[in-house]
Amino acid sequence: MTWKVAIDGSQCMASGMCAGIAPDVFVLDGTHARPLKEEIAENEDALDAADSCPAMAILIRDGDTVVGPRP
Repeated sequence: MTWKVAIDGSQCMASGMCAGIAPDVFVLDGTHARPLKEEIAENEDALDAADSCPAMAILIRDGDTVVGPRP
């Protein structure tokens, strides 16, 4: 399965938490974080990062289904 990863730059506060939790998926790039790739293989660390984002700026989708952040 392939997931699509996006960060809402208007919400991102550059805490760096996502890059710390999943450095193979996210990088802190100046004033915002960004995904290294728009599509990734299923990745539990990416979900943990989405769940931990203090600004709730990370969205992970599997097709049309939102898989992260988890409710």
